[in-house]
Amino acid sequence: MPGPMQLVVILVIVILLFGTKRLKNIGGDLGGALKGFKKAMKGDEEDSKDDTSSNTDSKIIEGEVVKESSEKASDVAKEATKETTK
Repeated sequence: MPGPMQLVVILVIVILLFGTKRLKNIGGDLGGALKGFKKAMKGDEEDSKDDTSSNTDSKIIEGEVVKESSEKASDVAKEATKETTK
């Protein structure tokens, strides 16, 4: 970890390269982005809480799962091989 004197030197170099006005703008943009991120994360948590409460009010949909048997696929393959051998 750099010592305090090294951090001061790095800070001076950064200020010379970017200037104080540009650093202020970068800091403001970064702060705004973090604030927006936190707000979005908080909104997602509230949305997930709303979703769980609305699941109790939702309608139940009944259905049936239909699975094709592999016998049909093998029958089709057998017929195809018979036709190619003719």
